[in-house]
Amino acid sequence: MAMATVNLRALTSWVGIAQIFAVVLSCLAFSLVASTGEYKSAYGTWSMFTWCFCFAVTFLVLVLELLEIYPKLPISWDDFTSAFSMLAALMVFTTSVVYPSTSIGSPCSRNCAQKAVATTASCLCFFAYALEVGLTRAKPGDISSFLSTVPGLLKVFEVYVACLIFSLLDSYSWAAGLQWCVAVYSICFIITFLIIIFTIGRCLAYFPCPLEKILVGYNALALGMYITATVLWPLYSFQGKTRPNPCGSSCSWNKHLGITFLTIFNLIAYLVDLIYSTRMVFIRTPS
Repeated sequence: MAMATVNLRALTSWVGIAQIFAVVLSCLAFSLVASTGEYKSAYGTWSMFTWCFCFAVTFLVLVLELLEIYPKLPISWDDFTSAFSMLAALMVFTTSVVYPSTSIGSPCSRNCAQKAVATTASCLCFFAYALEVGLTRAKPGDISSFLSTVPGLLKVFEVYVACLIFSLLDSYSWAAGLQWCVAVYSICFIITFLIIIFTIGRCLAYFPCPLEKILVGYNALALGMYITATVLWPLYSFQGKTRPNPCGSSCSWNKHLGITFLTIFNLIAYLVDLIYSTRMVFIRTPS
């Protein structure tokens, strides 16, 4: 009968310590907010989902590494953990900004201490995940785990930003230029997401073509598409329009402004992605 082995280094390494802090802090954040009972809004629900999701997955990762079960899984474990830590850092960072700005009034009226401590725990949780990303990031020349390289981490960032863009979309069908922008966001999201999934599932090795060069070509195409979206989205969204007063969080003008900035963020991400990918594929360092 096979016996499970225990790898205590999974808990005592710097990565393990960062994961333990992330588990404790995310648990603290959602427990404090749950005790207030004030999380029924869309932003509160998102915050609770983020903390619970990151807690559950990180705890599962710790258990699988502690018992050394992960080698039996049919996935690239290093790629999965690198992608998740990057995703968790982005999600917790967003929550650390959104939760206090939407749930803590000025002045705060109820459960102020719990909300303040939950916000602090969320911020510290972000730093724990950011530390894990920094510790697991591949060193120059090491491409054994693609999603731990700069282009791989940028893929996760690009997908996440696209999801934020989708969450802000409301009215765009009245202009062909805006429809093209939505098509750009959707096409790039789908392809980049598939790259991440195929990498984690170890499927990219079965492609009968020089995949690295194809990825460089895709990054160049995505960059060109995002350049057009960066120009067309604000042009069609704000041309001849002024910001209404009042304009709250559900105001279309504010949402379109948010999409404009997120489009610029993804444009920069695809540009850096293209530069790093080109260097990795076409510029070889002498051994």
